[in-house]
Amino acid sequence: MAESTAGHVLVVEDEPDLARLVSDYLRNANFGVEVVSDGLDAVGAVREYSPDVLVLDIGLPGIDGFEVLRQIRSFSGCHVLMLTARDDEVDKIVGLSLGADDYVTKPFSPRELVARVQSMMRRARSSSTAGVQPVDEPGSGVHEVGELVVDEAAREVRLAGVPVMLTKTEFDLLARS
Repeated sequence: MAESTAGHVLVVEDEPDLARLVSDYLRNANFGVEVVSDGLDAVGAVREYSPDVLVLDIGLPGIDGFEVLRQIRSFSGCHVLMLTARDDEVDKIVGLSLGADDYVTKPFSPRELVARVQSMMRRARSSSTAGVQPVDEPGSGVHEVGELVVDEAAREVRLAGVPVMLTKTEFDLLARS
């Protein structure tokens, strides 16, 4: 990544014009920026560049942003800001529960995005796996991420102990995350 005084940001966005807009605003704010457009490339880029902040779209070719987030949380504690057109409450809950620090929906203000990234940079965060929690016990069928609990066998979801009512499709999408 290019030298910067503000920190390093990896932008994962498959729309070239939007990726250019976001990276230009971040560079103007003195961030070093790398851009990738594919979910699989994103995981490798986090390993290679060890960014301070990851700006991550959900709808990506290769693997989606939720899977990218799940994979990187096994080895990185970088800040993650989800930047996506998906504004359903379930998507927000999944993203935040998988370890995103912030969730911004499109359309958005590029200046606000920069301010959110700058805010993240003021909070200490390790780029190692320190503080990264395991997602679930292998083979249990019960997945816990923070206060989100998904019980596949019972087809139940609870957030902070409160049942979350989901359609079959929503549950299936969440269980695959």
